Amino acid sequence: MDPIPTIDYRLLVDNLTTAILLVDKNLNIFYLNSSCEALFDMSLLRASGIPVVQLLQAPNDTFDTREALLNTLNTGQAYTRREAIINVNFKDIHVDYSVSQLNAGRPYHPLLLIELNPIDRMLKISKEENLIQQHQVTRQLIRGVAHEIKNPLGGIRGATQLLARSLNDPKYNEFTDIIINEVDRLRTLADTMLGSRQLPSYVDVNVHEPLERVRSLITNQTKKKIKITRDYDLSLPDVKADRDQLIQVMLNISVNAVQAMLEHKDFFQEHKPELILRTRIQRLVTINGILHRSAVRIDIEDNGPGIPEEILESVFYPLVTGRANGTGLGLSIAQNIMHQHNGMIVCHSVAGKTVFSLYLPWESQHVAK
Repeated sequence: MDPIPTIDYRLLVDNLTTAILLVDKNLNIFYLNSSCEALFDMSLLRASGIPVVQLLQAPNDTFDTREALLNTLNTGQAYTRREAIINVNFKDIHVDYSVSQLNAGRPYHPLLLIELNPIDRMLKISKEENLIQQHQVTRQLIRGVAHEIKNPLGGIRGATQLLARSLNDPKYNEFTDIIINEVDRLRTLADTMLGSRQLPSYVDVNVHEPLERVRSLITNQTKKKIKITRDYDLSLPDVKADRDQLIQVMLNISVNAVQAMLEHKDFFQEHKPELILRTRIQRLVTINGILHRSAVRIDIEDNGPGIPEEILESVFYPLVTGRANGTGLGLSIAQNIMHQHNGMIVCHSVAGKTVFSLYLPWESQHVAK
């Protein structure tokens, strides 16, 4: 008979998609699993010893969380809250959570087990999948239109050059030159709409290397008119990526942010324009419908006026732009490159704070949805 395998229960709990919290007799955090770290954007090391009420009690919540927890601790009576609101990084998250007592009847003090399920997670996944499909359909349509535009442009350019030679009259050169220049501009735009045909060349990349390249380019371009702040986690692992394409993605987003800030100088009456480059590890993140144990997150944040609310949902679609001189192609190309890397870009924007977060999986393992 085969021996019964030993189960590592700590590993089991850490791999649950349900967020798990353990609370001691003083209602301070004793333990939280990886899903809970991702939910609260807080590591176990940082969270240990913090009063759990700080995490579960929203500022405007009339429910007495502390009293309910103490009641369960003293009586063993479990309870469940539906559609509770918790605040994480100034953002409201809706969760269902259950509280029950552990170690009842044991000689040592009981613990409280709190299980949290974000109810908007599945809605978010479904919304992201729909946006990806719409983006792909729109991009195929744009590529088709670009092909149809580009094909006759070569003929128009050639015919214009022949016309200029046959006329052989300097007074008409100005007009034929205008036609040729505009045809060249349209061909460049069509090439941009078609995107790069070159497949990514994947190598091990430290994400701080392309970030520093972009920082240097932006610094030289703006002549220090914009403050650039670096907030790096230098312990991040390398990712498999095309270095040049990563630079293009970061540069597209950073240039958009810089141009938006420079175009709205009146917004910065009391503070200076600032671009923040931040890197972190993101635990248990869903990318393109796949839940990864961890991913590298790159935030490009600015303190500009923000993206207009009416285009925020469609900001990654081709030809959508909030800037007067924008083509609406930079962010679409950036998102397409990230999809080729099995990653994604997420945008959050309000007046005074716009964050583009790039997610890149760094390990091949993932967990089911």
